[in-house]
Amino acid sequence: MSNEAHRIFSLWLPLCLALAPLPLAAASGEKKADIEIALAPVMAGEFALQAGKLDEAAGHYLQAARSSADAELAARATRIALLAGDTPLAAAALALWQRHAAPSLDMHTAEALLALRQGRRGSARAAMEKLLADPAPERWRNALMVLSSAGTDNADAAWLMKRLHQRGRLPLDDLPALLALARWAQLSGQMQLSGQMLDAAAVSFPDDPRIWLLQASLASALGDKAAASDKLAQARSRVDGQPLLRIALADEYQRMGEFADAEQVLAEGPQNLQIQAMRAGLLERAGNLQGLEALYRQMQPPPADAEPRYRLLLGQMAEMLKQYPAALAWYDSIQAAEWTHVLQLRRAVVLHALGRKDEGYAQLRALQNSAPDEAQKSAGEDDPRRDGFLAEAELRQQDGDREGELDAYARGLMALPDDIAILYSQALAWERFDDIERAEASLRKILLIAPDNVAALNALGYTLADRTTRYKEALALIDRARVAEPDNGAILDSHGWVLYRLGRHREALAQLKRAFSLHRDAEVAAHIAEVLWVMGRRDEARQYFDQARKLNPEHRALQRALQTTGAKL
Repeated sequence: MSNEAHRIFSLWLPLCLALAPLPLAAASGEKKADIEIALAPVMAGEFALQAGKLDEAAGHYLQAARSSADAELAARATRIALLAGDTPLAAAALALWQRHAAPSLDMHTAEALLALRQGRRGSARAAMEKLLADPAPERWRNALMVLSSAGTDNADAAWLMKRLHQRGRLPLDDLPALLALARWAQLSGQMQLSGQMLDAAAVSFPDDPRIWLLQASLASALGDKAAASDKLAQARSRVDGQPLLRIALADEYQRMGEFADAEQVLAEGPQNLQIQAMRAGLLERAGNLQGLEALYRQMQPPPADAEPRYRLLLGQMAEMLKQYPAALAWYDSIQAAEWTHVLQLRRAVVLHALGRKDEGYAQLRALQNSAPDEAQKSAGEDDPRRDGFLAEAELRQQDGDREGELDAYARGLMALPDDIAILYSQALAWERFDDIERAEASLRKILLIAPDNVAALNALGYTLADRTTRYKEALALIDRARVAEPDNGAILDSHGWVLYRLGRHREALAQLKRAFSLHRDAEVAAHIAEVLWVMGRRDEARQYFDQARKLNPEHRALQRALQTTGAKL
């Protein structure tokens, strides 16, 4: 979930009701009547928005904009209508917005997106060219958002991207923009166009390893592993002294399943605690316990001035190596009051692994019965007792102790009434036990406490879409979450899944593929595979099944999708 993408969308859909009527509040005289006329539909629009009824909300805001001639309300109506997929209403709102406000980056963005939705290629191109000609530095991010919103399977979006490139309108002198747009072209299947853009970038920025990284990704997508490895080798020779690029290179090796190379890249340059922790994770994932043991030994003895996190990492590495007594010794060697509750959690896990389960649970009970000190309270930090209850529930789950797991949640809620994190975990447990009624009750309790809790809105919407036939209700809940975080990969996955359940397969596929580009997860890949299979695109579906298997072969969503489709890997 990219922070940059979140920033773009937050400009598009401010949720605060106070933002909408601000221009009206300053009016007086004859304008006062307009305020009274506009306030009712504004309130109705906000209530509809909170209920997840996006089309109704957009209609109310458009009514308010018409009665008050207020450009902000017209803009808000346009944005919500576009999110709802109501193109006629969006067109009416955009026309009103254009009538009452000067052209702006946001207006050109809405115009391009609407034209693309309507299949008006020429208008979309003209609007996109105006958008890209704007001096604002975020112009290319808005252009990317327009293309991404249309989906990587959208033929009109693919045509638009190609046409903009042919007409020289893409910002080829801006490397971050060029790389982001080239990646979108790659995701949309325009491999030749992506290659042309990257070739141009290589001429303008011959020494930047990021270009080779993306060229490697392109070669990998085309199935040319040798070319991908060659590009990664070129990048590898240029990343010395650039920790962030080394991490990006290691990530690309991970995408190719080359965990050993990923770890070696990180090992080649200067070390810090973050890189050492990443190396440990990669070595464990690769099953290279010998390499993990070597790294563990290299980091000993700890420097005299080592911070507590250094010893904490050594303890976690000892856990990975199943050297539990050593892990316990590392945790016991840390003398730092601020780490007390973290150490109690780690000790509990280690004692549990050693078979000393009663001692482990006693550690957690001690944490559960503690109280946050005044410094924690004044700093607004989370109550550490919560972690004690959640950790106990997880260990009980590992033991297959259903009653013990549920009891941990129950005791947690007695100690911390209405704690959202405990309620959320409890809901996931009920769903796992196929008690959908209780799962729904826990999630709805969260929404009574915090009506705009995005995680609960998404979880409840997804649960209803996945485990019931209440698809319209699920869509309304997911739409509320989308308004708050339109670029959240997990929410896009939920949106795509409920569209699939509603039989809207092409729309579902676009949303799911966009979700996967933001959130590479086995569940999302399995969802894409199932939709493709149902659409008859079986070869492509098998590719996504394979990706899901590589990410997490035991994931429940993957197992369900394989069972539903009858696909064989």
